[in-house]
Amino acid sequence: MRALRIPGAWVEEPRLFDDSRGSFHEWFGGDALEDATGRRLTLAQANQSVSRRGVVRGIHFSDVPPGQAKYVTCVRGAVLDVIVDVRTGSPTFGEWEAVRLDDRTHRTVFLSEGLGHGFAALTDEATVVYLCSTGYSPTREHGVHPLDPELGIEWPAEAGVPLLSEKDSNAPSLAEARDLGLLPSYAECQRFTAPYAGSTAGPQRAQQTQRVQRAQRAVSA
Repeated sequence: MRALRIPGAWVEEPRLFDDSRGSFHEWFGGDALEDATGRRLTLAQANQSVSRRGVVRGIHFSDVPPGQAKYVTCVRGAVLDVIVDVRTGSPTFGEWEAVRLDDRTHRTVFLSEGLGHGFAALTDEATVVYLCSTGYSPTREHGVHPLDPELGIEWPAEAGVPLLSEKDSNAPSLAEARDLGLLPSYAECQRFTAPYAGSTAGPQRAQQTQRVQRAQRAVSA
């Protein structure tokens, strides 16, 4: 996994195995995620959305704690996945980063609690699936307007005119959400994920794997 510019976000670019039958890839591995990020993903809910071309979903985020970490991929068609730093006090507050997710490269994005998330469907029948660390709770869920000029997200022209839900169309701007006290704080998010940040499980597992591999090579030599 590769860390993105916004702290708390990563992208996975899996190795694909193609042959005459089709293809195979591993799209989630708990150990690999922990090795890269220093934390585990506790699965509480799995979601799937199907969107026609031009649909924009987001920008959504949850109260922290407990927040909602997400592991997101596109299994049919293509989307432009967007991560927005809505954490007040963050060094990248108000900034965004985009990753194309599609059924060819099978990239996956992992977002820590407190980050805003959305995407634009680049094709019809764009199918996105995501694993969530907590279940949906309407009282903890919030959003900022995806077309907020202050954010300045460059939604792709190839998707056409953005199609928003009524909820997303009525979402506040980033500044309004901040004034309303809806945004999570970077400090609170850091405190919440601190037990993971200091974890040594990932490096220890990598060292253990290396020892096992060395032992296997020695036996087969």
